[in-house]
Amino acid sequence: MHMNYRRYVKLFAALGAVMLSSMCINVPAHADTPVNAQVLIKDFMFQPTNVKIKVGAVLTWVNKDEEPHTVTSDTGLFRSGAMDTNDTFVFKFDKPGTYHFLCSIHPQMVGTIVVE
Repeated sequence: MHMNYRRYVKLFAALGAVMLSSMCINVPAHADTPVNAQVLIKDFMFQPTNVKIKVGAVLTWVNKDEEPHTVTSDTGLFRSGAMDTNDTFVFKFDKPGTYHFLCSIHPQMVGTIVVE
């Protein structure tokens, strides 16, 4: 039996919707769920310079400059390596404390993370 093109497209769209809905899981938000944060690297600065997050949160740095940058902890806890434009570096903070970081290529670029 020959199926016309429109019916074929509709069939695959319906199958795709069913597959997508089965892959989506709604997880309720709880008050103690860590909120993830982002720091942009732009104009040779970390923006924001100071970040406050909860224990268990993930911090993502995104390089929006045309020059490479790094994200390096002053204690050696994390180190990104050189990140080109639009590259990212992600780190999960599992312990409370104050963490200082800098760009090892441009050490005047500094920032602080407070994990509560």
